[in-house]
Amino acid sequence: MADRTAVQPLGASTRRLSPKRVLTFAGAIIAFLIGSGFATGQEILQYFTSYGYWGIFGTGALVLALMSYVIIEFFVVGQAKKFDKPSQIFHYYCGKHLGSFFDYFSILFVFLSFAVMVAGAGAVFEEHYGLSRFIGGGALAIVVGASVWFGLRSLVDIIGKIGPLIVVIAIALGIMGIARGSDGISAGNALLPGLDVTQASSNWVLSALSYVGFCMLWLAAFLTALGKTARSRKEAVAGGSLGAIAFSLACIIVGLGLLANITKVAGTEIPMLVLATDISPVLASGISVMILAGIYTTAVPLLWTVSSRFFADNTPRFRYSTVGLAVLGTVIGLLVPFSQMVNVVYVVNGYVGILLLVLMLVKTATRACRDRLAPATGRNAITSRDLL
Repeated sequence: MADRTAVQPLGASTRRLSPKRVLTFAGAIIAFLIGSGFATGQEILQYFTSYGYWGIFGTGALVLALMSYVIIEFFVVGQAKKFDKPSQIFHYYCGKHLGSFFDYFSILFVFLSFAVMVAGAGAVFEEHYGLSRFIGGGALAIVVGASVWFGLRSLVDIIGKIGPLIVVIAIALGIMGIARGSDGISAGNALLPGLDVTQASSNWVLSALSYVGFCMLWLAAFLTALGKTARSRKEAVAGGSLGAIAFSLACIIVGLGLLANITKVAGTEIPMLVLATDISPVLASGISVMILAGIYTTAVPLLWTVSSRFFADNTPRFRYSTVGLAVLGTVIGLLVPFSQMVNVVYVVNGYVGILLLVLMLVKTATRACRDRLAPATGRNAITSRDLL
């Protein structure tokens, strides 16, 4: 592997910050993280609301801190290293053998997550529109496959503009849920232990770690590739920070909205539609479109990540593999109920992601110590030796 000692040092930042590019990067991150789990409310219900106050504020605070670190770290390393293949990020943090494990494991998980998106779209069509879930899942796969066909640059332009809008709408719905809650936040917290609400883990701390863990396996390759397009470290940090903060705060607000209506949303497949329907059937129809848009913005980069792992972006083989993977993911996604897919696929992979988080923290600490001790001669740059 060629030496990359000339790559920009971690502290370097020579270009002016572009607010437009920062917003686009933040929007792409938010759009990727929204997905069927967040947009439907199922993910927030299982990882945050199901633990009451501790889940919303405790899990929320941990997710905010750890997600900010993870996103910025992936973005900055991607911007500095400019890997030939985004999957090399796992070798950077984990070494050759363990890095290879995370590389292939993450691809499997990302592919199964695409299947979760298909299941989510199918659930919306079935529960809200009264149509077959096969129509919803199949339609999503076709639209997503067509989007991925045109490559990463077009992908970022599309989802980077949709993501912030969806988060604003979700936050507004969460606030309305808090204000109009049939139970109220305090009563909802008291009623929670007696309700049958699926939890992601045995306690809120593990829930937070698992949540960040599965998001990391989603984000690693995509943010590494996205960071490569950033023109400076400052731009990467600003975009990553804004995306992480906005998404984490949205999780907390939506979680409170669900808690205030816990007796209505417990046991439902699409809690956000329950909140919207309680306000207005017309609003519910609009929210159903928002949910589908949120599923789309995550399904696109998930499918891109899997296809780009095996073939170069925007090549004939990349496009053909995209079609094949979309078909296979659709078949899998329509075989298992949506809520079960979220609980099994996300939670199991979240625990594997915790190991990656630990290795990342060790790598970051080691790099910081090395840079502090090294003289200012450029040796604080991220080099190809970090891959060994």
